[in-house]
Amino acid sequence: MPKNMKELNEETKFQVSVKTLIAIAIGLSTLIGMWFALQSDIEEAKKLPEPPNSRTEYDLKDELIRESIINTEDKVNENGDKLDKIEERLYDLNTNSKKKR
Repeated sequence: MPKNMKELNEETKFQVSVKTLIAIAIGLSTLIGMWFALQSDIEEAKKLPEPPNSRTEYDLKDELIRESIINTEDKVNENGDKLDKIEERLYDLNTNSKKKR
């Protein structure tokens, strides 16, 4: 153990100013107050009923779902058209390669 290190025991003394003690007390009381306020807000929120879906919210969700389905259908149709073109090209390549033989 280095020479300048002291052991902590019952006789060890700390020098803390009154200003520092007051700051620590205020900080702790603020944290404790915030914790209790948060706990009471959580309990209050648990007791509140769930808000019902309004007609407007229902209509917006329904519209969004319908648009998603239509967009998906459009993409499937586009992919089908691309697949048809690929099949045509493959057929042309196969028939042209057979003719050359």
